[in-house]
Amino acid sequence: MIGGIVVSEYINNTTAGIYNAAIYVRLSDDDRDKGENTESNSIRNQKEFIREYLKSIPEIRVYAEYADDGFSGVDFFRPDFQRMMDDIRAGLINCVVVKDLSRLGRNYIETGKYLNEFTTLGVRFIAINDSYDTAHLQGQTSSILLPIRNLMNDSYSRDISIKIRSHLEVKKRKGEFVGAFAGYGYMKDSKDKNHLVIDDYAASIVRDIFHWKLDGMSQQGIADLLNENGVLSPADYKRSLGIKYHTGFKCNANSKWTAVAVGRILKNPLYIGSTVQGKSGSPNYKIKKLLPKPEKEWITVENTHEAIISEEDFRTVNGLLLKDTRIAPSETKVYPLSGLIYCADCGQTMVRKTVPVNGKKYLYYTCSTNRADRNACTTHNISESQLMSAVESAIHTHIGTIINIEKTLTIIATLPKQTHEAKKVDTQIEKLKNDYSLNMNYKMKAYENYVGGLLSERDFKAYQKIYTDRCEEIERAIQKRKAELNTILNASDAHGMWIEHFKAFRFSDNLMERACLVKLIERIIVHDGRRLEVIFKYHNEYTAALAYVESRISEVNTTESMTVQEVV
Repeated sequence: MIGGIVVSEYINNTTAGIYNAAIYVRLSDDDRDKGENTESNSIRNQKEFIREYLKSIPEIRVYAEYADDGFSGVDFFRPDFQRMMDDIRAGLINCVVVKDLSRLGRNYIETGKYLNEFTTLGVRFIAINDSYDTAHLQGQTSSILLPIRNLMNDSYSRDISIKIRSHLEVKKRKGEFVGAFAGYGYMKDSKDKNHLVIDDYAASIVRDIFHWKLDGMSQQGIADLLNENGVLSPADYKRSLGIKYHTGFKCNANSKWTAVAVGRILKNPLYIGSTVQGKSGSPNYKIKKLLPKPEKEWITVENTHEAIISEEDFRTVNGLLLKDTRIAPSETKVYPLSGLIYCADCGQTMVRKTVPVNGKKYLYYTCSTNRADRNACTTHNISESQLMSAVESAIHTHIGTIINIEKTLTIIATLPKQTHEAKKVDTQIEKLKNDYSLNMNYKMKAYENYVGGLLSERDFKAYQKIYTDRCEEIERAIQKRKAELNTILNASDAHGMWIEHFKAFRFSDNLMERACLVKLIERIIVHDGRRLEVIFKYHNEYTAALAYVESRISEVNTTESMTVQEVV
């Protein structure tokens, strides 16, 4: 008995000259993709081919047919193959017939293991196109022929896997979407399956999620609101469209929105038009389980499809996700300035505190470090009303200054020398590029002289080091000059994105609402004596523009109706 199977049943059947055969056929998706003859390799035609062949072998009776349609030959976790093996081990089958060995499997080790099991159990194996039949082998033929064919099939599978992986890698780097399912808010373009287009309904939900987060709601609060409104979760929504959707995330039959699902949407650059792929992958073609890859290996391509969320809102939201902004038990949103106020001395956040006095409640912000340990830092107390008033005044002043900067930059743009600095740096960059090309030519010439026997190996290596070091030095200088050029161009641009960003709020009546504050302010620093320092968004761009304006004061005609002095 082997594995609970009576071997004599096989021997008796074989001795009687009768074989109970299993016809096994398989077709993988890879076979279709790589352009093999679909008709000859189809499940139906494989069966007909084998049936026709068996008509000439009267001692073989077909017990059952087993078909795995759309399953790879690399592994053996195929439903009908395993069902066939169960029948073999139960003593119901003592012959297996396939069109060729590759239909049984393409994994050298695993295929060999199952063929050995056939031999042990006395099962006759026939691979028709390989002219292989264990009932008619002589001498050592079985130990030589079959392993070679088996190894060839394994090698073929590996080569196909490499080709497919390389093809997908190229498509990913071109920004083409290769996933099975489009992310929530998008669908595959009916004209191009590798391009995403906006799904209007789902996109409106995504916009709501970002809006609510900017408005101060927590991820859990957003999830609860979506569930209360009867909005289908991403998985259920896809299924409602008739998509056979499967996900690696835990999902119930009737799944609900969760804080985790909302967080995934808020962090996904898909919604600003970027495609990020290659986050996971299998180590090789024999392992189907996907393993996560380090972030540096992800493939990110920008502007591959229409954005649902502006880049500014996306950056603001993801900045908020890094802040500790707890919601009070009796509230549904964070307070307008939560996570924006910091102590000037210890650098920790300020916390909101309610102080009851004579039946009235007074609201203050105080240093969280001092609250935990009075000796660690001072209180830096400031009332909420004073803070809000000062911040609102600072916002109006800042927007007014930016508008004056814009006007001044417009005047500077009309001056004859307005491009002088940019041209100067641009000329330096071109000179450095020429130096780089020259040194690369020297490096190549040294190699040619070495190959031609004009330079010794020692001299060649010395020259290589000199020119390589010089090229690296020039590359660093080019990058530095390019950064300088970008600073000049950005600072002198009267229509820069950062200027337009602040101008959009100049007539707003909602400046002190959460959604506006988080878009305008990076942080508020509270010093002793209730002195405030407001750091606005685009602080570096603002500082660079102001410095540029100051450097050009002497070139501006002081008779202009709006002088540079008004700005500074």
